Amino acid sequence: MKFIIATNNAKKLVEMERILQPLGIEAVSARDAGVVLDEVDETGTTFAENAFQKANAAFVKTGMPAVADDSGICVDALDGRPGIYSARYCPELCHSDEDRTQRILDELEGVPEGQRGAHYTCAICCILPNGERIEIEEICEGTIGYAFIGDGGFGYDPIFMQGDKTFAQLTAEEKDKVSHRGKALRALKTKLEAYMKGKNYADK
Repeated sequence: MKFIIATNNAKKLVEMERILQPLGIEAVSARDAGVVLDEVDETGTTFAENAFQKANAAFVKTGMPAVADDSGICVDALDGRPGIYSARYCPELCHSDEDRTQRILDELEGVPEGQRGAHYTCAICCILPNGERIEIEEICEGTIGYAFIGDGGFGYDPIFMQGDKTFAQLTAEEKDKVSHRGKALRALKTKLEAYMKGKNYADK
Protein backbone atom coordinates (compact mmCIF):
# COMPACT_ATOMS: atom_id res chain seq x y z
CA MET A 1 0.00 0.00 0.00
CA LYS A 2 1.23 3.51 -0.85
CA PHE A 3 0.67 6.57 1.31
CA ILE A 4 1.27 10.02 -0.13
CA ILE A 5 3.19 12.31 2.21
CA ALA A 6 1.90 15.87 1.84
CA THR A 7 5.18 17.73 2.32
CA ASN A 8 7.95 19.28 0.27
CA ASN A 9 10.37 18.83 3.16
CA ALA A 10 12.76 16.01 2.27
CA LYS A 11 13.74 15.47 5.93
CA LYS A 12 10.12 14.95 6.94
CA LEU A 13 9.66 12.48 4.09
CA VAL A 14 12.63 10.44 5.30
CA GLU A 15 11.19 10.36 8.83
CA MET A 16 7.84 9.16 7.51
CA GLU A 17 9.51 6.48 5.40
CA ARG A 18 11.33 5.14 8.45
CA ILE A 19 8.07 4.76 10.37
CA LEU A 20 5.87 3.41 7.57
CA GLN A 21 8.22 0.99 5.81
CA PRO A 22 8.19 -1.71 8.55
CA LEU A 23 4.38 -1.75 8.26
CA GLY A 24 4.55 -2.59 4.58
CA ILE A 25 3.53 0.95 3.63
CA GLU A 26 5.44 2.81 0.94
CA ALA A 27 5.75 6.54 1.64
CA VAL A 28 5.78 8.53 -1.59
CA SER A 29 6.10 12.21 -2.34
CA ALA A 30 3.87 14.05 -4.78
CA ARG A 31 6.72 13.93 -7.28
CA ASP A 32 7.04 10.16 -6.84
CA ALA A 33 3.29 9.83 -7.39
CA GLY A 34 3.48 11.93 -10.55
CA VAL A 35 1.15 14.65 -9.29
CA VAL A 36 1.42 18.30 -8.38
CA LEU A 37 -0.27 19.13 -5.09
CA ASP A 38 -1.95 22.52 -4.99
CA GLU A 39 -0.67 24.99 -2.42
CA VAL A 40 -2.89 24.75 0.65
CA ASP A 41 -4.07 27.94 2.32
CA GLU A 42 -3.46 27.06 5.96
CA THR A 43 -6.50 28.81 7.38
CA GLY A 44 -6.78 26.68 10.52
CA THR A 45 -6.38 28.19 13.96
CA THR A 46 -4.59 25.12 15.35
CA PHE A 47 -1.81 22.79 14.25
CA ALA A 48 -4.34 19.94 14.01
CA GLU A 49 -6.64 21.89 11.69
CA ASN A 50 -3.77 22.77 9.35
CA ALA A 51 -2.47 19.19 9.32
CA PHE A 52 -5.95 17.98 8.30
CA GLN A 53 -6.23 20.59 5.55
CA LYS A 54 -2.94 19.46 4.00
CA ALA A 55 -3.67 15.74 4.31
CA ASN A 56 -7.20 16.12 2.97
CA ALA A 57 -6.06 18.14 -0.04
CA ALA A 58 -3.59 15.37 -0.95
CA PHE A 59 -6.21 12.66 -0.36
CA VAL A 60 -8.79 14.40 -2.55
CA LYS A 61 -6.28 15.19 -5.32
CA THR A 62 -4.75 11.70 -5.54
CA GLY A 63 -7.28 9.29 -4.07
CA MET A 64 -4.39 7.82 -2.08
CA PRO A 65 -4.23 7.55 1.72
CA ALA A 66 -2.36 10.63 2.89
CA VAL A 67 -0.25 11.83 5.79
CA ALA A 68 0.57 15.44 6.66
CA ASP A 69 1.91 17.25 9.66
CA ASP A 70 1.89 20.80 10.93
CA SER A 71 4.42 21.82 13.50
CA GLY A 72 5.98 24.85 15.09
CA ILE A 73 7.45 26.47 18.16
CA CYS A 74 5.50 28.28 20.88
CA VAL A 75 7.43 30.69 23.12
CA ASP A 76 5.97 31.41 26.55
CA ALA A 77 7.32 34.96 26.83
CA LEU A 78 5.83 35.79 23.42
CA ASP A 79 2.34 34.60 24.40
CA GLY A 80 2.80 31.42 22.38
CA ARG A 81 4.13 33.03 19.22
CA PRO A 82 5.05 32.17 16.55
CA GLY A 83 2.92 29.00 16.94
CA ILE A 84 1.11 28.00 13.75
CA TYR A 85 2.92 30.82 11.94
CA SER A 86 6.39 29.39 12.70
CA ALA A 87 7.25 28.77 9.03
CA ARG A 88 6.08 32.23 7.98
CA TYR A 89 6.85 34.37 11.03
CA CYS A 90 7.34 38.10 10.46
CA PRO A 91 7.21 37.77 6.64
CA GLU A 92 7.82 41.47 6.07
CA LEU A 93 11.31 41.19 7.59
CA CYS A 94 12.18 37.49 7.68
CA HIS A 95 12.91 35.51 4.53
CA SER A 96 14.70 32.41 5.85
CA ASP A 97 14.85 30.08 8.85
CA GLU A 98 17.87 32.01 10.09
CA ASP A 99 16.00 35.31 9.88
CA ARG A 100 13.03 33.91 11.79
CA THR A 101 15.26 32.35 14.43
CA GLN A 102 17.17 35.60 14.91
CA ARG A 103 13.84 37.41 15.23
CA ILE A 104 12.94 35.23 18.22
CA LEU A 105 16.31 35.97 19.87
CA ASP A 106 15.81 39.70 19.28
CA GLU A 107 12.32 39.61 20.77
CA LEU A 108 13.64 37.79 23.85
CA GLU A 109 16.52 40.18 24.43
CA GLY A 110 16.64 40.96 28.14
CA VAL A 111 14.31 38.08 29.09
CA PRO A 112 16.11 36.24 31.91
CA GLU A 113 16.75 32.54 32.43
CA GLY A 114 13.67 30.97 33.96
CA GLN A 115 11.35 32.99 31.74
CA ARG A 116 12.50 31.57 28.40
CA GLY A 117 10.30 28.48 28.30
CA ALA A 118 9.04 27.14 24.98
CA HIS A 119 7.69 24.02 23.40
CA TYR A 120 7.55 22.48 19.97
CA THR A 121 4.23 21.03 18.79
CA CYS A 122 3.66 18.46 16.05
CA ALA A 123 0.18 17.52 14.82
CA ILE A 124 -0.15 14.65 12.34
CA CYS A 125 -3.22 13.77 10.31
CA CYS A 126 -3.39 10.46 8.45
CA ILE A 127 -6.36 9.90 6.16
CA LEU A 128 -6.90 6.18 5.59
CA PRO A 129 -8.13 4.51 2.39
CA ASN A 130 -11.74 4.52 3.66
CA GLY A 131 -11.58 8.23 4.53
CA GLU A 132 -11.25 7.72 8.28
CA ARG A 133 -8.63 9.76 10.11
CA ILE A 134 -5.88 9.17 12.61
CA GLU A 135 -5.03 12.43 14.37
CA ILE A 136 -2.16 12.86 16.79
CA GLU A 137 -0.60 15.82 18.60
CA GLU A 138 2.57 15.75 20.69
CA ILE A 139 4.79 18.40 22.28
CA CYS A 140 8.39 18.71 23.43
CA GLU A 141 9.18 21.12 26.26
CA GLY A 142 12.39 23.14 26.32
CA THR A 143 13.82 26.63 26.62
CA ILE A 144 15.14 29.26 24.24
CA GLY A 145 18.89 29.86 24.34
CA TYR A 146 20.78 33.09 23.78
CA ALA A 147 22.56 32.35 20.49
CA PHE A 148 22.69 29.96 17.54
CA ILE A 149 24.41 26.74 18.63
CA GLY A 150 24.93 23.60 16.54
CA ASP A 151 24.95 22.69 12.86
CA GLY A 152 22.22 20.05 12.70
CA GLY A 153 18.46 20.11 12.57
CA PHE A 154 16.43 22.81 10.86
CA GLY A 155 14.07 25.66 11.66
CA TYR A 156 14.44 26.94 15.20
CA ASP A 157 16.58 23.98 16.35
CA PRO A 158 19.76 26.06 16.91
CA ILE A 159 18.09 28.00 19.75
CA PHE A 160 15.76 25.35 21.21
CA MET A 161 17.44 23.91 24.30
CA GLN A 162 17.00 20.44 25.75
CA GLY A 163 19.03 20.49 28.93
CA ASP A 164 22.44 21.89 28.05
CA LYS A 165 22.20 21.20 24.30
CA THR A 166 20.17 22.63 21.45
CA PHE A 167 18.26 20.40 19.05
CA ALA A 168 20.86 21.39 16.46
CA GLN A 169 23.56 19.71 18.57
CA LEU A 170 21.77 16.38 18.87
CA THR A 171 22.24 13.45 16.54
CA ALA A 172 19.21 12.41 14.51
CA GLU A 173 18.76 9.43 16.86
CA GLU A 174 19.01 11.57 20.00
CA LYS A 175 16.56 14.13 18.66
CA ASP A 176 14.12 11.44 17.52
CA LYS A 177 13.87 10.05 21.07
CA VAL A 178 12.66 13.32 22.60
CA SER A 179 11.28 15.50 19.82
CA HIS A 180 7.66 16.40 19.20
CA ARG A 181 7.79 14.81 15.76
CA GLY A 182 9.51 11.67 17.02
CA LYS A 183 6.79 11.20 19.63
CA ALA A 184 4.03 11.85 17.11
CA LEU A 185 5.49 9.45 14.55
CA ARG A 186 5.80 6.69 17.14
CA ALA A 187 2.17 7.23 18.10
CA LEU A 188 1.20 7.12 14.43
CA LYS A 189 3.09 3.86 14.01
CA THR A 190 1.24 2.30 16.96
CA LYS A 191 -2.17 3.33 15.61
CA LEU A 192 -1.35 2.23 12.08
CA GLU A 193 -0.17 -1.15 13.35
CA ALA A 194 -3.54 -1.60 15.03
CA TYR A 195 -5.34 -0.43 11.89
CA MET A 196 -3.38 -2.84 9.71
CA LYS A 197 -4.38 -5.65 12.06
CA GLY A 198 -8.03 -4.66 11.80
CA LYS A 199 -8.26 -3.34 15.37
CA ASN A 200 -10.07 -0.28 16.64
CA TYR A 201 -7.10 2.07 16.34
CA ALA A 202 -9.17 5.05 17.60
CA ASP A 203 -9.08 3.59 21.10
CA LYS A 204 -5.33 2.91 21.13
